[in-house]
Amino acid sequence: MNATIFVTDDEPAIRSALVKRLSRRQHRVAAFESGEALLQALDHEVPDLMLLDVKMPGISGLDVARAASGRCHVAFVTAYDQHAVAAFEQGAVDYVMKPVTAARLYTACNRIKQRLETAPANLELLLKTLSEHRANVRPYLRWINASKGSEVQILTTDEICYFQSDTKYTRAVTQSSEALLRKSLKELGDELDPTVFWQIHRSTIVNLNAIGSVSHDGYGHVILRLKQRKETLRVSETYAHLFRQM
Repeated sequence: MNATIFVTDDEPAIRSALVKRLSRRQHRVAAFESGEALLQALDHEVPDLMLLDVKMPGISGLDVARAASGRCHVAFVTAYDQHAVAAFEQGAVDYVMKPVTAARLYTACNRIKQRLETAPANLELLLKTLSEHRANVRPYLRWINASKGSEVQILTTDEICYFQSDTKYTRAVTQSSEALLRKSLKELGDELDPTVFWQIHRSTIVNLNAIGSVSHDGYGHVILRLKQRKETLRVSETYAHLFRQM
């Protein structure tokens, strides 16, 4: 069965990958960059399925799902932990964990096809559970103290292009400078927003918003070029699958 699917995610690369892969399966796909835009579209057409990013600025995927509960099928794109994923499973909706991989999206497409033959689920209980979970989740790291010479700088995580291990310290690299912080890369990985910061090497975490392009070198390695820095970053084989959808 070919379906009409509305997709929304505030990350252009993820949104584009979802549209491309769903379109290959002969579905009619419309993409929206915000929850607000999708809600406006729902006033004119109700799709067979909505694939929603849970966490978006303004109107979230949960807000959109609440408005469409019982009207169409819903699947979520999420960076939630396994406790929240259990709620998705109990709520009879599908989910795709971030970072999105081709294999996981393929599985989701097959599940979506099966569910299109049934009536859309009522999502009220699921949404209540997820809202309570969000209220109890520790907020992600938004700013850091880093040393530059004898000064201590306060940097927002939005300013950081990438973090890189450097002996006893971690380098925080911004558009125009570098600073050191006394926090391991592993500690940072646990505190940073996983929808924005991806580990690409055992010694490097990159801000997805800082990436200008993704390419391959002569040996097949994934290479990241940054928008505002001259150096490139190499992705280790362990993390190369994260960029296959781009």
